[in-house]
Amino acid sequence: MDTILAHYVPGGGRSKFRDVVAAIHAAIAKGALAPGDQLPPVRDLAWKLDMTPGTVARAYAALTDEGMTEGQVGRGTFIAQPSPPVQFVPEPWFDAGLAAEAEADDQVSLFATALPDMGQVALIHDAFARLGSRPPRDLLAYPSRSGFEPARHAVLHWLSGAALGPIDHEDLVLSHGGQSGVSLVMQSVLHGRKPVVLLEELTYPGFRRAAQLLRADVVSVPMDAQGIIPEALAELAHKHDAQLLCTCPEVHNPTGIFTPESRRVRIAEVAAQLGLHILEDDCYRVGDARASSYRALLPNLGWYVSSLSKSLTPALRIGFAVAPRAHASTLRRAAEHGFFGLAGPLADLTEDVLLRPETAEIAEKIRAQLQRYTRVAVNGLGGYDLRWGDDIPFLWLNLPDGWRAGSFTKAAAGRGVQLRSAEDFALRDARLPHAVRIGINAQIPLPRFESAIARLRDLLDNPPEGMVV
Repeated sequence: MDTILAHYVPGGGRSKFRDVVAAIHAAIAKGALAPGDQLPPVRDLAWKLDMTPGTVARAYAALTDEGMTEGQVGRGTFIAQPSPPVQFVPEPWFDAGLAAEAEADDQVSLFATALPDMGQVALIHDAFARLGSRPPRDLLAYPSRSGFEPARHAVLHWLSGAALGPIDHEDLVLSHGGQSGVSLVMQSVLHGRKPVVLLEELTYPGFRRAAQLLRADVVSVPMDAQGIIPEALAELAHKHDAQLLCTCPEVHNPTGIFTPESRRVRIAEVAAQLGLHILEDDCYRVGDARASSYRALLPNLGWYVSSLSKSLTPALRIGFAVAPRAHASTLRRAAEHGFFGLAGPLADLTEDVLLRPETAEIAEKIRAQLQRYTRVAVNGLGGYDLRWGDDIPFLWLNLPDGWRAGSFTKAAAGRGVQLRSAEDFALRDARLPHAVRIGINAQIPLPRFESAIARLRDLLDNPPEGMVV
């Protein structure tokens, strides 16, 4: 067997563990290795390939994470049987999805938060019907700043619990969802040939994508149990001459960490000293804010983005970006020069929906229903290292010893439950925990959701025999 593998590995002792991984992939593809075949012991293959045993052990571990091999305690490492095909619900570009509609058979997507219909669908249908009574000229003109003023006032009413500090409707721009708001803020702040954006070491992937579109470099900032570490932020912001920090202090995506007021004040002090702008993404908060926003703490440097995606519906793509007072005109230009502003009928719909008295009641019902599902998940996964909260529409599970995030998501998918690995939220240089994010899918019946959680619990309680530890 080691002779077969030596045929596929570059010789001369210069090979790395990736060469061993590639060689085993090639041997499987060529039929030289088949399911059930045993790989050579680590030391034997290392001697044959003239490399260290640690290099071969890393290769075997990587292959196990991929599901290509499996370890059997006391016996060795074997080529795994091919996994049965699993119908995945791919992540939409807007980082959300109505997953229940895409599920088949016993597949359950806990990939992202999926909101239940607690009356918002009928309300939106009615709002669309009422659009027909708008003056015909509204459908023949370009969007305008003055025409959007009623919608902006409606958004300010909606954001009344966000602790944004002094704010005027002119400080606000409507965007096509939260991701569009992030891009607008970056366009307003970043300048120069190669700007630098600082991100939490685990973070919402949309930050990275928006920065890359603007050809900005991204640098990760270490975190602890309260969020960003101020001393690390100061060092990295100074070292890289960073222009913008992106953060989720109320409900950190993906870990659910809450950054308390005292920590935010220290972070704001660092930003003020260095002239560092801070973009706060508040899209995942479904209750009232528990601390001051960075816009309130940094009147000249704090930016804010939110949306309706986690409180009412992601389908409308309604988001909002709020600028510091001194930069409001810059944010407006970014929107007007980029896409002329939101479509007029969509702004009218926003005004209608957000000013209806029943909208707040519906949002509260959605929140309560998400809490019901969250409690089921917490009860089912009790005893494991789980971060959750009544106003957090997902759970963060730190896996027990022996599990790697990639292995667990693959094993869970094999049991019909789709999750997101910590790797999806990490930059290349970030520390990667062995953890997964579990989205609350409240679009499926509660018993079905409970069954999916039970499958995860069974997987945690009874890991595959021979799992690499």
